Amino acid sequence: MRVLFVDAGNYCRSPAAETVARALAQREGLAGRVSFGSAGLKDKHAGQPPDPRTVAACAARGYVLEGFLCREIEPAEFNTADLILAMDRDNLAQLLARKPAGAKAEIALFLGDREVPDPYYGAADGFAAMMTEIETGVAMLLRKLGSA
Repeated sequence: MRVLFVDAGNYCRSPAAETVARALAQREGLAGRVSFGSAGLKDKHAGQPPDPRTVAACAARGYVLEGFLCREIEPAEFNTADLILAMDRDNLAQLLARKPAGAKAEIALFLGDREVPDPYYGAADGFAAMMTEIETGVAMLLRKLGSA
């Protein structure tokens, strides 16, 4: 199974979600059954490393986010991914609007009924809050995938 996390620019939330998901899946023994990636809806940060505050927030929780370069989602990913998870409702709406007819990927809000707040324009504590939401969401996702 291939899971893709998506936010606006693949600069804060989605790279953190990908990193946490890979680490926790490895710990839970799901790494061979599920692969994770991330992308943005815009190419604003394409080719750049993620926000340094995201890197620091990941490191503060023991996750290594290095060698990562931001990228924009590609149309083919609506067929190569099994599950595309949006970080907020605006991302969800944009993904649903871009999804080609007949594409196989299921598209949903990452946290089910709530959003992962975008910390980009806020203070540093927003990145810690982002990490808490992401760790919670990834744990829920892995439980669901592990029982499937």
